[in-house]
Amino acid sequence: MDAMQNLLTRRSVRQYKEDPIPQDVLERIVEAGTYAATGMGKQSPIIVAVTNRALRDRLYAAMGSIGGIQPTVEVDAGSRDFLPNIVHGLADEWESETMVLRFDQLGICVAGGSACSSHSLEPSHVLKAMGITGDESYNALRISMGRYTTEADIAAFEKALKKVLNW
Repeated sequence: MDAMQNLLTRRSVRQYKEDPIPQDVLERIVEAGTYAATGMGKQSPIIVAVTNRALRDRLYAAMGSIGGIQPTVEVDAGSRDFLPNIVHGLADEWESETMVLRFDQLGICVAGGSACSSHSLEPSHVLKAMGITGDESYNALRISMGRYTTEADIAAFEKALKKVLNW
């Protein structure tokens, strides 16, 4: 089956291939997504495909070298086992809420916890499944990148991270 046929007929994915999706196929999938039903036809879809693993790897490396925050998972450089646009870490001393507010003051948007629990103050079931305790989960920081994220953005984040952790 081709990628479009899989999207139309399958409801689950059991295995991923190591090969990146060809650019022309990715563009067709994104275009197909723009035809999805929206709230009474009044909401334009926004679809972002992020494939730059090097930026993710640089963020994880920065976390490891700065101190005061550790990556939630071990990610080998260039790994295809993890999303290329999400970086997640646990701070040693600061709660998520405090870090989110401090980053906001510096003009950078981040989130605490994990996306699947953004509607709740309770620790995410995903973080719990990874062996992260309830107390540790309150120190979680999630950084998401988009298609327009640049090396300069990552450098600005690294600088801001140092400020936030040494406030």
